Amino acid sequence: MYRRLAVGLARGLLRVAERRGRCYPVCLLPGPPGVRAPPCRGAPRGRGSSLLPLLAALAWSSRPAAAEQERRGAGGAAAGDAEAEIIQLLKRAKLCIMKDEPEEAELILHDALHLAHKSHNTKAITYTYDLMANLAFIRGQLENAEKLFKATMSYLLGGGMQQEDNAIIEISLKLATIYAAQSRQELALAGYEFCISTLEEKIERERELSEDILSVDDKANTRLLLGMCLDTYARYLLFSQQPSQAQRMYEKALRISEEILGERHPQTIVLLNDLATTLDTQGRTDEACVHAQRASDLARQVEHPELHVLLSNLAAVLMHREHLRIMMKHAFSPFSRAVPELYAQAEETYREALRQAELKRDEASVQHIREELAELARKSRPLS
Repeated sequence: MYRRLAVGLARGLLRVAERRGRCYPVCLLPGPPGVRAPPCRGAPRGRGSSLLPLLAALAWSSRPAAAEQERRGAGGAAAGDAEAEIIQLLKRAKLCIMKDEPEEAELILHDALHLAHKSHNTKAITYTYDLMANLAFIRGQLENAEKLFKATMSYLLGGGMQQEDNAIIEISLKLATIYAAQSRQELALAGYEFCISTLEEKIERERELSEDILSVDDKANTRLLLGMCLDTYARYLLFSQQPSQAQRMYEKALRISEEILGERHPQTIVLLNDLATTLDTQGRTDEACVHAQRASDLARQVEHPELHVLLSNLAAVLMHREHLRIMMKHAFSPFSRAVPELYAQAEETYREALRQAELKRDEASVQHIREELAELARKSRPLS
């Protein structure tokens, strides 16, 4: 029904997962301090292995958690030969990840971990564990990723990091997503709720702190991380058949994105689209259409790289709205006929999406849109 938007640097890596769902910007490598980059996303179409697109996107949602340790001094000028060699190995591993060579990256990371243990470099051990965990995460090696994330968290907490630190929350969010993919629902639910409640309490405590104690950027980064947690939890709720609860999470995430990133930011557009999908799932097609139309209009204005996917999702909402209206009319007047013109706007939008997808040479989207057009043609036939 819906398509995921595969926005960002990790598009090649995302192709290892099934390309069904909705929209997600991704940042592959450690970026500037904080999580200022758009929260990364994936949209499962169900449980279990169908969560792999979410895992692929979420794995690189920000710099690896242990990169905060690196920023605080893991690679200083006084680093010895062993540390310099570890740094070079990690750079090579990241390059392999960017080139979509996960097997080679894994071998290099094992070498880096061996050298880090041999030189008793705790920061390097932590950082390498975190990279290994993210790599296992994106490859769907969930049991291994769980162990590695827990090892990373143990080293971070052992080094004095507080449980409410953003790096710990990021790892907790990934663990919750792993539990969801494994149908360990109680652990998944507890994990999502821990991340959200911890961040909400932290934000409330820090609200009145002056900028010389906590910068505006740091406050914004924590709120963006909360937005990512709300978004991820919303998808869990949606595919657990709890659309009304998912809607509330999406609305909160959307407010955060609008306030910090602005309504024209790609991530805000994505969340607007996701909210439309959630409303459509509840049969609230008129409201869904308003949000989906707004998302598509904004995507056109900013030349969103996945405009064709947003248009396809808008067309799906239009099709559902018209089909529901016709079915209700038919229930009261069994001898009425469906009028193909009622679907004209949906077809026009699908055609535009198809042209855009063909220009992008996005074969998966082209196939999906053609399938949707075939479904639209079937629904346009007179009711018997």
